[in-house]
Amino acid sequence: MRVGLLHSLIRKEEKLLIQEFQQFPEVELVMLDDRRLQFSPGDDHFNLDVLLERSINHSRALHAIKLFESAGVRCVNRFQVALTCGDKLLTTDALAQAGVPQPQVKIAFTETAAIEAMESMGYPVVLKPAVGSWGRLLAKINDRDAAEAILEHKTVLGSYHHSIFYIQKYVEKHGRDIRAFVVGDRCIAAIYRYSSHWITNTARGGQAENCPVTDEIAAVTLQAAHAVGGGVLAIDLFETDQGLLVNEVNYTMEFKNSIHTTGVNIPRKIVDYVLAVARGELNG
Repeated sequence: MRVGLLHSLIRKEEKLLIQEFQQFPEVELVMLDDRRLQFSPGDDHFNLDVLLERSINHSRALHAIKLFESAGVRCVNRFQVALTCGDKLLTTDALAQAGVPQPQVKIAFTETAAIEAMESMGYPVVLKPAVGSWGRLLAKINDRDAAEAILEHKTVLGSYHHSIFYIQKYVEKHGRDIRAFVVGDRCIAAIYRYSSHWITNTARGGQAENCPVTDEIAAVTLQAAHAVGGGVLAIDLFETDQGLLVNEVNYTMEFKNSIHTTGVNIPRKIVDYVLAVARGELNG
């Protein structure tokens, strides 16, 4: 069995995945550096049973998955999943279509429309780039003055992605949120992420603690995973008086800080899933 591992840098997560793949003598692991790849659409033939995508760069990951799939390679995660989860607008729409609970969101394409949306929602709100990760370029906006200043800066200095204003109603997290890990049809583990800052990402200094997977967490995360197409996903949740809300869905998840915290061998769960896809037991 030939398994492709699409990567950029080899981080701790990739090292752990490699170690787990090496436990299977029948697996030949093919390392594919996205900085060195070349494609010939229509003429490509890859001798791979499955590809596990672990690229850091969203654009490279998205386009590489598409080209591998077009050449007949099963991918984890699939192109449509990466496309949906890589764009917060598309994620929100998919969740809404499936009836998954999430914070109120408004989308606007101009400064004027964005201000009107924020005023109708009521401050504070959070302005997010449609494409982005690790809690970067988020702005908590507490009043109209701040909104006008930030929107002007984004309009003048921002790229194409920053001309689409994704506005989410601020949810008071009381110092923590939940990140849950879904592999296939199971929520395998979850952590609380604590921080005195309103952004709790562990990449931004948030501290992890084990979170028991309750029936509610399992139900909401699986509902969200199915809404975006399933696979190997990390789902961020807010705890509210009305129940859990899905904040974001991540398709190339980091997990190195969550293995010891939860006691779950997350990379082994991922590898087992990938091999099941390769054998044709799952669709990915």
